[in-house]
Formats: sequence, structure tokens, C-alpha cells
Amino acid sequence: MPVAETELHYRNPYELLIAVILSAQCTDKRVNMLTPALFEKYPEPALLAAATHEDVFALIRSCSYPNNKTKHLIGMAQMLVDKYGGEVPSSHEELTRLPGVGRKTANVIASVAFHQPALAVDTHVFRVSARIGLTVNAKTPEEAEKQLTGHFPRQLWGIAHHWLILHGRYVCTARKPKCVSCGLCPLCRHAQTMKTT
Repeated sequence: MPVAETELHYRNPYELLIAVILSAQCTDKRVNMLTPALFEKYPEPALLAAATHEDVFALIRSCSYPNNKTKHLIGMAQMLVDKYGGEVPSSHEELTRLPGVGRKTANVIASVAFHQPALAVDTHVFRVSARIGLTVNAKTPEEAEKQLTGHFPRQLWGIAHHWLILHGRYVCTARKPKCVSCGLCPLCRHAQTMKTT
């Protein structure tokens, strides 16, 4: 993937944060269908912080877990207003204090919005890195992240996340990996196993 970047549509860290919260267990394609109306109605954290649950829910009802995500979005916006002057914080520690923001989301925001060395591990990254052999017996995303950061220089952590996620989305798919057309086959543990069976 010569151009490896997020497929979420956003214009600033606040919009990216909303999109990444919505993207949990939901496709980027679906998120990109929902966010234009959300961004138009709530272009800044203060407006989202004052929104009703019903209004936000109505805009995101077609994504996974809309009830929880509605609570997270409103709570996140309220915290941005109350503690951070309406600005998205750039530190991993502060990001993970926000409702709906775990380690993966914080890593995405840190690397994409603030160009910090961070490697987010989602389901695609977890699966692909194990198949290729970049991780061995990693039981959690955090274990996978620790192993992966040992394979890439710090300055490539952000793009490595996108390389792996896009490879998992379009080539090394969950059910039927396209091993025949994959350029990583000569280096891939999974592909080598397939040849010997």
C-alpha cells in the first residue's frame, strides 16, 4: 500500500475522534455515511456536549452499539469542554480519560491527528500480524502492540498500522485471504503453512 492512511473522513482532531469512536466494530464505510450529518449539526464540542441523547442517537442509529456510542460521544464532548477548553488533547494519557476512548482509539488519534509514534491494534491488525508472523502467541491487542513496535522503527509506527489494517481489509481478509495475489507470501508464516499442507 504505497498510500497508507485512514479511510475515515474528517477535517480536524475533533471530527477524527468522533469517527474513531463510531468505528468500533463498525466499518469505515458506514461511519463515513453517518458523520457528515453529525459534523454539520455538532461542528464543535460545546454543541455536542449540550445535545440530547435522542438527537445524537437518531443520527448514529445505523452503526453498531448506537446507545453506548451516543453516551460516549456526549460524555467525550462534555469532558473536552469542561477539562480541555474544547480542544482534543494530544497525550495518550489524557485521551484515554475521555469516554469511549481506549488504548486503540488513543493510538489512532495520537498517530493520525498529532503525528506521534503510536501503533494502534484493531481486529485487522491483530489478525494480519499473527498470520504473517510479526506477532507470536499474542493474546491481547496490547501484547500484539508490544511485539509489533519491536519490528518497526518508531517513525513508521503510524503508517505500519495503516499498512496492516489495509492489508487485512483488502488482501488478508478474515475468511478468505487472497494469498495467491499477495506480495507478502514469500515472507508470510500463514502462506508457508498452506504450502506444506
